[in-house]
Amino acid sequence: MKRVNAGVLEVAYEEDGEASERVVFLLHGFPYDIHAYDEVTPLLVSAGCRVITPYLRGYGPTRFLSAQTPRSGQQAVLAHDLLALMDELETPNAVMAGYDWGGRAGCIVAALWPERARGLVTVNGYNVHDVPGSSRPSRPENEFRHWYQYYFHGERGRKGLELNRYELCKLLWRLWSPNWNFDEETYKRTAASFDNPDFVDVVVHSYRVRYGLVPGDPAVEETEQRLAAKPKIGVPTVAIDGDADGVMPIGGCEDHAKYFTGPYESIVLHGIGHNPPQEAPREFADAVLRLV
Repeated sequence: MKRVNAGVLEVAYEEDGEASERVVFLLHGFPYDIHAYDEVTPLLVSAGCRVITPYLRGYGPTRFLSAQTPRSGQQAVLAHDLLALMDELETPNAVMAGYDWGGRAGCIVAALWPERARGLVTVNGYNVHDVPGSSRPSRPENEFRHWYQYYFHGERGRKGLELNRYELCKLLWRLWSPNWNFDEETYKRTAASFDNPDFVDVVVHSYRVRYGLVPGDPAVEETEQRLAAKPKIGVPTVAIDGDADGVMPIGGCEDHAKYFTGPYESIVLHGIGHNPPQEAPREFADAVLRLV
């Protein structure tokens, strides 16, 4: 495990492989951590890649450098965290590969700073929040899938996450990946990351700010304004969807191709849920290798 001060964080990350121009950043989501890529990384390293896998803000050993920094979980800060880490590691560009929160960071960097992204692997397509449009109701089936987000909107949900984070996040794993028969040890390895002292604050803020319920971090307001315009992504992209994903909106990614102006490929993994790198590591690695 390595650590580096990058932006507002001391980022904990794994680095594998020899020095190479074939750099890949692997970015996890909620509620997961870098162990999602335990089986993906060796496949990429064996193909000559240098692989960097950071713990996102609020997870594992990653820490804020200042008590005054807002414990924001909004989409723009995740992208700025990624850029700051790339700068500190003197990495001008890389292939971004991620899902959920991590896929969102990759999408934003690819959209707004395309010179930093040599390629993008994104689970669930155009993974950028439409905050101005978040007040529009969705289909009832989709609203049901997002119960946990509305739970976090109230203080009961904050307290529930604080007190029951192990059980609650395990439930989300089961609901979102119904065909994935993970064992207790697999879950425990990741669940240790939820003991981060900022985990609850960052998670709750993430699921409130995306609905416009709380203010964001002023330091990234300009980026949020740019994202409100739904910027297109022009870098080579492979989009992955699992057809057993229990959280993404039904049919929600079918029209995402319109947001991509560069080379674009869409892949559907049958029987796979919300966590493709851990459920289908070979397929995920193959998607990355198409871009490096």
